[in-house]
Amino acid sequence: MVKGRVISIKGQIIEAEFLDEKPDIYDVITAKDDPEIKMEVYTSSSPTGFYCLALTDVSKLYYGSPVVSTGQPVKVPVGEQVLGRVIDTLGNPQDGLGEIKAKEYRPIIAKDVSFSRVSIPKELLETGIKSVDFFTPIVKGGKVGLFGGAGVGKTVILSEIIHNVVILHPEKNVSVFAGVGERTREGQELYETMKESKVMQGVSLIYGSMGENPAIRFRTAFTGVTLAEYYRDVMGKDVLFFIDNVFRFAQSGYELSTLMNSIPSEGGYQSTLTSEMASFHERLVSTKENAITSFEAIYVPADDLTDSGVQAIFPYLDSGIILSRQIYQEGRFPAVDIIASNSSALNPDIVGEEHFQTAIDAQALLKKAQSLERIVSLIGESELSTDDQILYKRSKMLKNYMTQTFTVVEAQTERKGVHVPVKDTVADVRGILDGKVDKLKPEDLMFIGTLKDVEEKIRTITKSDLEQEAHNTLSNELKTEPEKTYSAKSSDNTQPGKK
Repeated sequence: MVKGRVISIKGQIIEAEFLDEKPDIYDVITAKDDPEIKMEVYTSSSPTGFYCLALTDVSKLYYGSPVVSTGQPVKVPVGEQVLGRVIDTLGNPQDGLGEIKAKEYRPIIAKDVSFSRVSIPKELLETGIKSVDFFTPIVKGGKVGLFGGAGVGKTVILSEIIHNVVILHPEKNVSVFAGVGERTREGQELYETMKESKVMQGVSLIYGSMGENPAIRFRTAFTGVTLAEYYRDVMGKDVLFFIDNVFRFAQSGYELSTLMNSIPSEGGYQSTLTSEMASFHERLVSTKENAITSFEAIYVPADDLTDSGVQAIFPYLDSGIILSRQIYQEGRFPAVDIIASNSSALNPDIVGEEHFQTAIDAQALLKKAQSLERIVSLIGESELSTDDQILYKRSKMLKNYMTQTFTVVEAQTERKGVHVPVKDTVADVRGILDGKVDKLKPEDLMFIGTLKDVEEKIRTITKSDLEQEAHNTLSNELKTEPEKTYSAKSSDNTQPGKK
């Protein structure tokens, strides 16, 4: 038995000394007097000392407390018994449904998948959200990031994706949701929604809320990944992996690093940030047999996308959906910044030539309109040239068309949520670009589903225009008729021989 003693306690970091035999990194050590007090060996602090992460309450520890190593890493239950359950980072049930009687337990720290097994995803996964499916298409087996500051709608979009992909099609996938450092209320609401929709039997929820210590929040993400890997490799399932919030994962690592007196990087974060992100993301890959599609909400501090903690996530993503506070304040939801968002799947080989070309044309239109913003703000839209006025109006119509009502917030908005197939979105955007709805006002396209919702209005306007045109033609004819009569009389009076 590996024995040691506590030599310092710094918040959630316990430094333990082992003079003889040393424990392995990631081993769980417990207090000799109280086995319920658990810590994980994280890194060495000296030739005989080790920094350990507190996994439970450590208030009973003191200087010199004897500790022993279990010789085992943190393991959590896996398998069908965990589907339909809510657990914490250590695999303990949190839903009041009793003990989880799993047949197998797996360590939460594991090696990456062999490169020879990794597959390149090419199959599209529809979410029913117009701006996402059209401008940032998602591939089955890829990684999607939702970036945004506080309160711009990251969790709402993530919840809508869960509704459209998991709840509407429960037979297709197994799902894992990891709540890292977020509100307990949001986790409870998600759990209640899953139960009401009767899809909990295909979902595993892992929560490490913002009230937990940084060590628990830091390891929650790895517990979620462990379950996803098991469903992919052993049970042979395609997995949808949701995590809210990845920045909190990076932040908890920063808190622990500070307690261990590590020298920070130039950006102020822990020097190990890049390797921590790699150890998490490199396990969320698709193999030639089954896929893991991950959806990650990422909080952007002070709306600054150049923040080091945010930038460390970008290299692992296939699609980046950027949410804008300005768009949110303008009342356009979801507040997706179409120009800033991107996806590697937006190419003709995956989405098709029509979708690709339409998206490129739409982005070009929006960028041209963006260059006109300053002119419009200074002298007004009416001072633009005729062509620029048409272009600017179509850009506003396109932006408004991308607004959408969500099912998950029907109670708040009192508007029924809509699910729009991507083929309808492509056809509608092409119609807007070609001027088929130029007779409408931009605000007519706010929060509609497809252009079919405004077809009646287009027909009414067209009918009105035809009637007005006929009326104008008739009026012109009536105005010119007396002149013809008068001309005839005048010519009669000027005939030779008449006075």
